[in-house]
Amino acid sequence: MQHLRLTYVLWSVYDFVAKTMTIAELEARKLRHDPTELVTRAVQPALWILIFGEVLAHAQAIPTGNLPYLDFMVPGILAQSVLFVAIFYGIAVIWERDLGILHKLLVSPAPRAALVLGKALSAGERGLVQCAIIYFLALALGVRLNPNFFAILGVLLIAVLGAALFSTFSLIVACVVKTRERFMGIGQILTMPLFFASNAIYPIAIMPQWLKYVSEFNPLTYQVDALRSLMIEGSTSTYGLAFDLVAMLVGTAILVIICAHLYPKTIN
Repeated sequence: MQHLRLTYVLWSVYDFVAKTMTIAELEARKLRHDPTELVTRAVQPALWILIFGEVLAHAQAIPTGNLPYLDFMVPGILAQSVLFVAIFYGIAVIWERDLGILHKLLVSPAPRAALVLGKALSAGERGLVQCAIIYFLALALGVRLNPNFFAILGVLLIAVLGAALFSTFSLIVACVVKTRERFMGIGQILTMPLFFASNAIYPIAIMPQWLKYVSEFNPLTYQVDALRSLMIEGSTSTYGLAFDLVAMLVGTAILVIICAHLYPKTIN
């Protein structure tokens, strides 16, 4: 009897993973059919690093300890790029609803959580592209990147996880507002507070006390902290890499559960 239960559990896990990866692969095809999105997504981080980063690095206006400002900033811009890609990902749900695709997905045997997680992973694929862009720019500017293979692998993992977290949050917003116009307005409102209430472009130590409290509830803070400790030589994690990873995993899991509950209501 226990053997049958174990077999059933393993098969259920395998089936869930397989359906999740199928959804992720379907979403990835859209990127292959429209690769111009990758070019447009490269413009914003390039401007932040080449203009904003270079100016503040020369001004030496922000204290960053033993790290040059550009080294300090690059992981934050990577997190920002992933955030900007993911936070508008939910608009795809509204398009799918209007085109009738969402109805077909919801009548499929795939669990709602697999649909949500598959879309989240596809956002992670776009996050990997942002990693390649940022690494190329950082190398060109002489940023002291950590060449360790496992550190680079960790950066890719954190980028994918961050994209999954924020894209799931985006899907929740899309399920609630249900129209493209409202979604775009809310998405634009959310991105700037998430970015500036984090440690992406300045240390938490120089924030006013109230903003420090806000940053502790901001998942972008933990993503940046993990990226900075893995990506830059001589940098250490403020909260601990394990804590950063757990915070992001727990946040993603909670958002996937909420979104799986809301997802069918998008068609109403």
